[in-house]
Amino acid sequence: MPAFEKADLERRMAGAVEALKQDLVGLRTGRASTSLLDPVNVTVYGSMMPLNQVATVSVPEPRMLSVQVWDKTNVGPVDKAIRSAGLGLNPIVDGQTLRLPIPDLTEERRKELAKLANQYAEKARIAARNVRRDGMDSLKTDEKKGVFGEDERKRFEVEVQKLTDGTIADIDSAAASKEKEILGK
Repeated sequence: MPAFEKADLERRMAGAVEALKQDLVGLRTGRASTSLLDPVNVTVYGSMMPLNQVATVSVPEPRMLSVQVWDKTNVGPVDKAIRSAGLGLNPIVDGQTLRLPIPDLTEERRKELAKLANQYAEKARIAARNVRRDGMDSLKTDEKKGVFGEDERKRFEVEVQKLTDGTIADIDSAAASKEKEILGK
């Protein structure tokens, strides 16, 4: 039984694509999305908590987010956390609700975000290539151990390369669609 585990390589490469998609979701495109506030953590009850554990985030309009804070004593800390999160959002406090108008993106900011999307994509490509390298190293080790011969190793290497090419195509596709969304083209 060969020690080569194609399923493990597939799982790890899928993980790289999934991590990229999570990174891209956090990039602001000028449209309101509840995931925009996912990175925000609030200091309440003496500890750091994700915003979604102290409030309900909704999208009442395409360019507005609404944050309904459950406990009115947490309105101040939530307001402060959103302002200091570096998202460029300025909440308007209205009782226990914070309204967050989503400002238009400047052309310069759009280019910065597109560049950042490409950096995330490159990080994911590097992760996929590292998985490929691990797979190739594993194949060479198995061949030396006599688990399988040179012909089988070469056949497996072709499979690993196809898997890598497919993963990188997925990464490029996700990055291109996000860049198109950011630049509004």
